[in-house]
Amino acid sequence: MSTVDSLNKGISAHGQWKQRLAEAIKTGKSEWTPAIVKQDNQCEFGKWLYSCSADEKASPHYETIKKMHAEFHQCAGGILEKALSGNTTDAEAEIGMGSQYRTISAGLTTEMMKWKNELS
Repeated sequence: MSTVDSLNKGISAHGQWKQRLAEAIKTGKSEWTPAIVKQDNQCEFGKWLYSCSADEKASPHYETIKKMHAEFHQCAGGILEKALSGNTTDAEAEIGMGSQYRTISAGLTTEMMKWKNELS
């Protein structure tokens, strides 16, 4: 799979987390566990990121994305933890406008788009 394809899939997959978290807040259930979500090497994009070629790792975007991706997973896992423990008020606030989750998610997507656009 090309770098562009991997970035496209990563953008899409991480974009789906807002809905997954909202659903977990609403139902108190998730197919994911917070412990797994907090790990940045368990999703397909994370697996790809850790197995990148030397050329891909040499990209000026790689380290930034790797760091932001880890932050995203820590934040999403923390929100999921709150949602599954019934702390819906805090979980809702943490995915709301202006939240750290939104900032990290938007930043990660922006950086992934920059890398993708440079390759296209």
